[in-house]
Amino acid sequence: MSSSTEYLPVTPLSSRLSIYNCVFSFVRRCNSLIGRIICSIFALSFFSLVTGLYVLHFSLALILVNKEVPQTRGMLYPRESETREVRSLDGIWNFVRSDQANPTQGVRDEWYTKDLSQSRPTIPMPVPASYNDITTDNLRDHVGTVWYDRKFFVPRSWSKNQRIWLRFGSVHYEAFVWINGQKVVKHEIGHLPFEAEVTDILNYGAENRITVMCDNALIQTTVPQGKITEVPNDNGMTIIQSYTFDFFNYAGIHRSVHLYTTPRTFIEEVEVTTALSENNSVGEVFYSVSVNGSAANEAINVLNIQANLYDKEGAKVANTTSDGKLDGCLKLTGVKPWWPYLMHPEPGYLYELEIKLLAANEELLDVYRLKVGLRTLSWNKSQFLINGKPVYFRGFGRHEDSDIRGKGLDNALMVRDFNLLKWIGANAYRTSHYPYSEESMQFADQHGIMIIDECPSVDTENYSQELLGKHKSSLEQLIHRDRNHPSVVMWSIANEPRTASMNADSYFELVANFTRSLDKTRPITAAIAVPYTQDKSGRHLDIISFNRYNAWYSNTGRLDMVTQNVIDEATAWNKQYNKPVIMSEYGADTLEGLHMTPAYVWSEEFQEEVFARHFKAFDQLRKKGWFIGEFVWNFADFKTAQSYTRVGGNKKGVFTRSRQPKAAAHLLRKRYFALGRDLDQCQFPEDLFTYIADLIS
Repeated sequence: MSSSTEYLPVTPLSSRLSIYNCVFSFVRRCNSLIGRIICSIFALSFFSLVTGLYVLHFSLALILVNKEVPQTRGMLYPRESETREVRSLDGIWNFVRSDQANPTQGVRDEWYTKDLSQSRPTIPMPVPASYNDITTDNLRDHVGTVWYDRKFFVPRSWSKNQRIWLRFGSVHYEAFVWINGQKVVKHEIGHLPFEAEVTDILNYGAENRITVMCDNALIQTTVPQGKITEVPNDNGMTIIQSYTFDFFNYAGIHRSVHLYTTPRTFIEEVEVTTALSENNSVGEVFYSVSVNGSAANEAINVLNIQANLYDKEGAKVANTTSDGKLDGCLKLTGVKPWWPYLMHPEPGYLYELEIKLLAANEELLDVYRLKVGLRTLSWNKSQFLINGKPVYFRGFGRHEDSDIRGKGLDNALMVRDFNLLKWIGANAYRTSHYPYSEESMQFADQHGIMIIDECPSVDTENYSQELLGKHKSSLEQLIHRDRNHPSVVMWSIANEPRTASMNADSYFELVANFTRSLDKTRPITAAIAVPYTQDKSGRHLDIISFNRYNAWYSNTGRLDMVTQNVIDEATAWNKQYNKPVIMSEYGADTLEGLHMTPAYVWSEEFQEEVFARHFKAFDQLRKKGWFIGEFVWNFADFKTAQSYTRVGGNKKGVFTRSRQPKAAAHLLRKRYFALGRDLDQCQFPEDLFTYIADLIS
C-alpha cells in the first residue's frame, strides 16, 4: 500500500528551485571580487547552456509518448470495524519554516532525527489547516519548505498480529514523512491522500515522533503549474512564487492524519459498480475485492468474501458468499435508487455494503463497510441521464477556502456549505480546481449533490512528457479515491487549459484516453476558456464545458452584450463537436453592501443583472435539447494572490467568504427552484417568496 507513493520523482533541492537560481545564489555568497567575477562568468556560461538545453527539451517535448503511470493501491477511507481501529493525529503540532534561501538545510542537518525544537524555535500549528493565515508575520507568502512534528503513543495491544498504517488526507504540495527518524513515505500532488505501513517502525507501549516536511513550490512540471523566480528586494534578493490560476496557493497539512490498524491479511481494495433494471425496480451491486500481499494471493483459493447489503433502516436486503472468489453481485428487488437533490422526494439514498473476508475455516479475518448508492449514468450527443432520466445541472464552481484555516478541513464549514447548497436549490457543483476532501464527497453522497470531480490541472500549458506523467498520475489517484461515490457523475481532466497551443491535441487525447481506461462508467469533460475556433481538446471529451465572463472580463459593464453572446457561443460549441454543452463558469465580482442604480460593476445590482441576462440565454438554449447545465462562478468569495484587481480576493461569490448571502443568492434561489419545479416537479420552499399582498378578490 505504501509503495504506491514512492514512484513520484522528487527534484533535487526539495524546493525545486531552478539551477539558474542556485548558481546566482552561489555568486552572491562569494565574498572576494575575483570569486564574484569567476562565479559570474561560470553562471552566465551555465545559463547559456541551460537555455540551449531548455530549447532542445521543449522541442523534444512536442512529441509526447503514452507511458504508463504506476497504479496506487489501498487508500480505503479509514473506518473502524470489528477488525480495525482508527486513531486521529489531528491537533496542535510543532512548526518550523525553513530559510527561503536554504530550503534543504533541514534535510542536510537531519532535523527529522530529533525534536524540531532542538534545531529551531517552533511555533504551534493546527492540523488540519493551511499554515499561511495562522500567524501574524509574513508566513503567508513563504515559498519553499516548512516542517511539522508531534509526539504520540501507540498502545502495546497494537503490536499483536496486526499491521499499522499512517494515512494523510492531503499535504500540499509535496510531503516527506519520517517516523522516529526513519523515512516512511514521500508524496507529490496536493489534495490527494497517501499512506504508508509503519508496523515495524513504531515503538509499542511507548512514545513516537512523526516529522513532516512540506514543500509548496510550484514549477512548470508540477500539477498545478507555477514558476519560481528570484528578484531583488530591500534586503538583497528574495524568492517569488508566481502562478496564473486565480486562487491562493495555500499549503500545509490540509486534511486529517490517521493511524489505523488492519489484520495481517486484510481487505486492501473494494471497487463497486451498480446497475438498475429498465424500470429502476431491480438493482445490482457488483463488487470486486483485493486482498493484500503475496501471501494472501497465494492463499486466495482458501479465502471467501461474504457480502451483505443493508438499507437505511439497517435491514439486510441482499447477501451472497463468493466461495474462492473475491468478486460477486448482490441483487435486490424494490430498490431505492440514488437520485440527485430535487429530482426525487428521497434524494441521496444510500445502502451500506458490508464486506467480510473469511478464511477457509470460516474464521473472520477482516471487515470493511462503505456506503453505496444504486444509480446508472448514460450520455449521448445531446443528453446526460441518471437512472434513465435527463439531468439539467444547476450549481456552482466552488473552492475549499475560508478565513484563517485556508483550505484546511473544517467540518462546521462543510455542513454550512451543504445547507446553503440545498437552501439555494443547487443539484451539483464542480470541485474546482482540485479534489475536495473525502468527507465532503461522503456528504455529497448523502445529500444527493452531483459532483463534477476535477483533477488539479489548472491553466495547463508548456506541455511536456514529465507534466503528462504527473497529470495522468493525478487522475489515477483521483479516480482510485472517488470511483465508489455515487455523487461523482463526471470527471473533469483540466480547468482552462491552453488548448489552442500546438500539441494540446495529442496531450489531451492521451489524458482523455487514459481517464477512460480507468473508468468507462462516467463521461469526461474539461472547462475550456479558449474560443471554440482555436480549441484542440473538445473532440476528446464526452461533454463540452466552457467558461466565459461576458460583461466582466469581456465588454466590461455592457449588460446588453450578454444574452446573445452566450447563445451564439454555446451554439457554436455544439455545432463544432455535436456534444452536450454546459456553461461551467460565468459571473461578476461583487462587493457586498455596494448598491448602485442603474447597475454598475462591482455592485450587487450588477451581479443580479449579469445573472438575469444569462438566465434568459440559458432558457433559450435549453429548448435546443443539447444544453444541459449552468454553473455560477462562484459559490463563495475566496482568497487569491495579491493583485490590484482583487480586493481581498475574488469576490464573484453569491455568498461572502463567511457564507452569508449577497442579493444575487436570493435571485439564484428563485431560479434554481423554478427549474426544479418545471423539470423535476419539486416543491417550492415556503419561504421562497416574501408575502406582499393578497391580490385575489
